[in-house]
Amino acid sequence: MENTQNTFKKISDVPDEYLNALSRKQIFFGHQSVGYNIVEGIENVMENKTRIKLNVSQDKRIENISEGAFLHSEVGQNKNPMSKIDAFEKILDSGLGKKVDIAFLKFCYVDISADTDIKEVLKMYSESIDRLEKRYPEITFVHFTVPLTAIPSGFKVWVKKILGKADSKDLEANIKRNEYNSLLLEKYKGKDPVFDLAGIESTNQNGSRQTFIKDNNTYFSLVPEYTYDGGHFNETGKKVVGEQLLIFLANID
Repeated sequence: MENTQNTFKKISDVPDEYLNALSRKQIFFGHQSVGYNIVEGIENVMENKTRIKLNVSQDKRIENISEGAFLHSEVGQNKNPMSKIDAFEKILDSGLGKKVDIAFLKFCYVDISADTDIKEVLKMYSESIDRLEKRYPEITFVHFTVPLTAIPSGFKVWVKKILGKADSKDLEANIKRNEYNSLLLEKYKGKDPVFDLAGIESTNQNGSRQTFIKDNNTYFSLVPEYTYDGGHFNETGKKVVGEQLLIFLANID
């Protein structure tokens, strides 16, 4: 089932019937640190939008799940995407898979480095999703693009380049993330719901895209105004992403 992303630009544009349906959903989100930023963004949006009544919790026990639950948990270890895939499967197989309506796993930007075999990561991920879809046909699995990092700029970076000290690893890692996201979108877009996290976090509030160029190719990067450390979201970034994820989820039948 495909999801039509960005049908509504703001949560205030979403009709009550969509938000009421979302408030009855049971959702599970597997993540690490950036995921906490996203959850905080969702909570912040819901504080100001009382029409949304999702109970956010890290409690994964089935007996404690009620209508309108947004459950989330850390999964696996950073820099080890396979550990996150395994943990996500195990949590759903623990009984949660029989209870939730929507589930999604988000990799972190540190899971894709300059040396990552992105085709192998996507293969492992898609094989896991295939297994889960067979075991839990009632669950809607949402696919996430991998988050990006901001590209440093300014006088210090210019000096390093002049002195030949610039570390290209950050650029190469972001290029790999862009390439992974292209493969993910190619595989799932138009077939399954895909939340383009990288697309959202690389879009400025005026609608322009944050980009960088390497070897005459253009790639996307995290908007600097959305982050406090180049990778994790600040309050602005949390709100932008949290609001768009709620809109996205409200569009899922």
